[in-house]
Amino acid sequence: MNASFYSGARGMITEQDKLNVIGNNVANVNTVGYKSKSSVFMDLMYYNMHSQDRVTTGTGVRMQHTNTDFTSNGMSATQGGGFNFAIQDGEGFFMLRDQVSNEITYTRAGNFSVSLHNDGYFYLLSDGRKYVLDETGTPIRYVNEQLTGRPAVFTFANTNNMESVGATEFRPVPKNGNPMLVRDAQVVDGYLELSNVDMAQELSDTVVASRAYTYALKMVQTSDEIEQTINGLRS
Repeated sequence: MNASFYSGARGMITEQDKLNVIGNNVANVNTVGYKSKSSVFMDLMYYNMHSQDRVTTGTGVRMQHTNTDFTSNGMSATQGGGFNFAIQDGEGFFMLRDQVSNEITYTRAGNFSVSLHNDGYFYLLSDGRKYVLDETGTPIRYVNEQLTGRPAVFTFANTNNMESVGATEFRPVPKNGNPMLVRDAQVVDGYLELSNVDMAQELSDTVVASRAYTYALKMVQTSDEIEQTINGLRS
């Protein structure tokens, strides 16, 4: 009976994790450069309750990790120009550097701005106040109303399991390899990349996850009722 409690509870936790991922996607449906996430599940341990009868029982599933969909959903022109950039029809990321830790991260969100640094220079910064780097890895300055370089585009041998940093930034892991400059990347001024969240798919996934959560809850409730009945017979 404990196994049914555990499997039901584990199922509820897993579906709640999935709903959290869906909720994050929906919350970022209008976030510039956001890439939607999907849940990846793994089976937990299976065992034979009665080996002679070959009856196999599982102990549920858990969310192993989330996958990121890096496909593009098009661009939108911005009003007034500004310092907005988008990567057109291609893979890759803008390279950013943290002003304090010097950590390098990558993003598809090109909603940049210019700000005065304490060294007296104006720099091109990301929405998260990080330096935007050119193809040499140098922060781009704004001098005499002109940028000293163009935001460069870098890619990786593969983008599987890149670690999310905030809503629109990513940190590579060892399996991704070293960053490679995309020399023929088409960076368009005055445009921003749209979020690639598919609201129809998210609503459909919400219904499925909600029903699965309800079934797992029913399993726990039924197991509790059976346990109470057994305890009543014993008393």
